[in-house]
Amino acid sequence: MPLPSPLLGRPGAVEGSGADAGVAAHYGDPLPEQRRLESGQAVADLSHRGVVTVTGPDRLSWLNSLSTQLLLGLAPGESTEALFLNVQGRIEHDCRVVDDGAATWLLVEGAEAAPLAAWLDSMRFMLRVEVADASAEWAVVGAAAEVPQLAGRTVWRDPWPGVAPGGYSYSGPEHPAAGRVWLEYLVPAAELEAAVEGLPLAGTMAVEALRIAAWRPRLGFETDDKAIPHELDLLRTAVHLTKGCYKGQETVARVHNLGHPPRRLVFLHLDGSLHTLPGVGSDVMLGEKAVGRITSAALHHEAGPIALALIKRNVDPAADLVVVDGTERYAAAQQAIVAPDSGQVVGRQQGFLRKR
Repeated sequence: MPLPSPLLGRPGAVEGSGADAGVAAHYGDPLPEQRRLESGQAVADLSHRGVVTVTGPDRLSWLNSLSTQLLLGLAPGESTEALFLNVQGRIEHDCRVVDDGAATWLLVEGAEAAPLAAWLDSMRFMLRVEVADASAEWAVVGAAAEVPQLAGRTVWRDPWPGVAPGGYSYSGPEHPAAGRVWLEYLVPAAELEAAVEGLPLAGTMAVEALRIAAWRPRLGFETDDKAIPHELDLLRTAVHLTKGCYKGQETVARVHNLGHPPRRLVFLHLDGSLHTLPGVGSDVMLGEKAVGRITSAALHHEAGPIALALIKRNVDPAADLVVVDGTERYAAAQQAIVAPDSGQVVGRQQGFLRKR
């Protein structure tokens, strides 16, 4: 969709920055917006997101051969998540996937749409598929509940934090986001203003706070050029462990069955006495030693300042950490998302880690 979004013309709108530029970070009331979004009383303008379409009779079998997810037989309206990895098993693209019976829609970060479409187009060979970057023609609207006003439109339903068929959980048996609902509706860009007319709006600050509280990884934030799915608990929704060959599968299988991921994602409760948030990339310290970095941070309407961080796997999950951003130091209590003993599944008794 052409940016900036027309919804930035709404009263109080303040534009986001970085990956969320082009849409509103908030409309003047960040925390009330967050509460309304969480309770299903508001929607979020995500028209800065990328949309890639794949059409043709071979689309699902072709995408299945390239991705980490089992897409054969994906029913119209069914949602899933799929990763495209490099040969070392590192994450290159993370796609929210839904098929409408005629096209497969891949919802991605805005900056990812063009390179993803170009790469997919280069992989078509003689198959009956067509790939298009449709970001200019389509907008995305996010919601934490069904929106009757948007009924009948193609919608992606986030499977997180469920454990999809063929997936595996690297976190504990109780997930704080159990029962979570997150929907992303596809709306023609030209109809965006009319589609949300009369609906309260929430900005991306609200979306991010709810995402972080749900331990939900985001491409470009929780990922870097070394990230593998195991580190982020993405085996639960984005990887089918027995689907067959795809690029990077050897690494996925080896780490899961025989090894351990080198890093693990953690949720941090931050000291709120500074009334600020650490920046992305801030060091996470154990004593005088840097053991990781902040990947996302937000002010939650109930939990206060919270963050996600990637840290070394062997850091004691009971240890108190400190986040350092310049001269500011934030005490941080960690909550394990990926268990320190994740991986090495072959020969071990099942218990803390769960599969489907």
